[in-house]
Amino acid sequence: MALRLSTAALALAFAFTAAGCATSHQPAARSVDINLVALNDFHGNLEPSKYSYAPAGSAQKQTIQAGGIDVLGGAMAAFRKEDKDLLFVAAGDLVGASPALSSMWADEPSIEAMNRMGLVASSLGNHEFDQGSKELLRQQHGGCDSPRPSKACQLAPGFKGAGFSYLATNVVEQATGKNLVPGWRIVDVKGVKVGLIGAVLKDTPSVAVASAIKGLSFLDEADSINKVLPAMRAQGAQVFVVLIHEGGHTGEPFDKTYCDGLEGPIVGIVKKLDPAIRLVITGHSHKGYLCKVDGRVVTQADYAGHVLSRIRMQVDPASGAVRDIDVRNVVMAPGAYAPDPALAAYLQGVRARSTAELAKPVATIGATAPVQRKESEAGESPLGDLIADAALAATREQGVQVAFMNPGGIRKDLEVGDKGVVSFGQAQAVLPFGNTLVVMDLSGANLRATLEQQWDRPGGGHYMLQVSHSLSYAWDSTRPVGQRLVPGSLKVNGVPVDDAKTYRVAANNFLADGGDNFPALAKGVNRSDTQMRDLDALIAYMKQHPEFGAASMAAPQARIQKVR
Repeated sequence: MALRLSTAALALAFAFTAAGCATSHQPAARSVDINLVALNDFHGNLEPSKYSYAPAGSAQKQTIQAGGIDVLGGAMAAFRKEDKDLLFVAAGDLVGASPALSSMWADEPSIEAMNRMGLVASSLGNHEFDQGSKELLRQQHGGCDSPRPSKACQLAPGFKGAGFSYLATNVVEQATGKNLVPGWRIVDVKGVKVGLIGAVLKDTPSVAVASAIKGLSFLDEADSINKVLPAMRAQGAQVFVVLIHEGGHTGEPFDKTYCDGLEGPIVGIVKKLDPAIRLVITGHSHKGYLCKVDGRVVTQADYAGHVLSRIRMQVDPASGAVRDIDVRNVVMAPGAYAPDPALAAYLQGVRARSTAELAKPVATIGATAPVQRKESEAGESPLGDLIADAALAATREQGVQVAFMNPGGIRKDLEVGDKGVVSFGQAQAVLPFGNTLVVMDLSGANLRATLEQQWDRPGGGHYMLQVSHSLSYAWDSTRPVGQRLVPGSLKVNGVPVDDAKTYRVAANNFLADGGDNFPALAKGVNRSDTQMRDLDALIAYMKQHPEFGAASMAAPQARIQKVR
């Protein structure tokens, strides 16, 4: 049945209470309200973090500290008072790229927090694969046999794993042809069998470390979702909800219902889905939106727990027909919901165990303000310069001449304390992945090709690698893709690059495997994984170079120049 999204329906749906979407609304005869709350891209943010948004009715943005598991737990408690049967679901990246408070304990606190909030199911996200499928399955099922023995089961013994289901219908083990995790789950809500289907972006290999996904295939999202519907119907599923870690973007407000300007990979996926699927909950792009695509509702709730999506589906329990869907994106602002006491106590306990380790000073530098990851118009950032130089210094003895850093791996600005003191927690927040440095030989031609691939992106635009001080070049936006480098400008240690010459290059293991769509780097030969973490290299470099101060770090060092 086609989805009815009239202005009158929206007014009726949201007039009943300023707080939510549940009890006061009186649905039409023979209909049942299925309430869902959705989260995506939590990334282990146990504590609140900075969030900028324009409140409803205002064009002026404000910045607050939003989220935190105690506030999220309080919101869930309030929502459940309206409807005890609501479904709490997620669209992936619950863990990975996490702040130290979670990552230093192998993200077990984040899994436990989701358990305590009653999460029912989540799609896998690409970051669930950061530590490989073995660790992913340990996080699902529990236990202490981990590739991170110094972190796993250290916060508390006997980690029991996720009480919720990780779902991904399009991730298959090549050796067996079986799904790595279940593709779907059916939940009975008020007598209606709701089918939850999970999927992760098929392009996960381009954003994951190759060794972490070895032996896995990532199939087409829409085809995989459509394929499981007959089996789900055979098990009694009446209503279908997709949880998918892929997303889009729109210039419309995060809380506008319903936007019609959604763009990005998710649009093509949604258009291919079976007509029975009326609701698609998305992630990955870290954007809040409430949109329509071909009459279907497509939502996302920002990231880091800043926002929760509230969704009410009005369903005919006999036929399973979806009569209406109402959606809201609700900001998890401080004071909006009373913090959950049990989760507040749990967070305090994690903080207490973590504080001493995180507060340990690791270096003192001259900076008195945060070292920024924001890039110049040319594509260079002060923090990117620092990290690339650290990688170069750490691998000099292995003959390395050039080092690269991918900007997506730099997760935070580098904060500094009094008198330029940098703590372990501040450094770890910048590079939370635990990636290791890989050295390799690249021909001059492949070095040039690597840089040209900064503009040869699947979605257009550009993605600028951060480079060590030993490399410099200029680029021209008016030149064709594949020829953006200004002829003669690419130099290593001041000498023009010779396409036939061999250069020793360092990059983190993710980038070295061709991650972030840099296949030219994967062609490197004579490869060696140093087993040195990029974080350790950064800390060592800051110790060795305390002279780095505000003046030298306040702006990029013009290694990359844009001529027009």
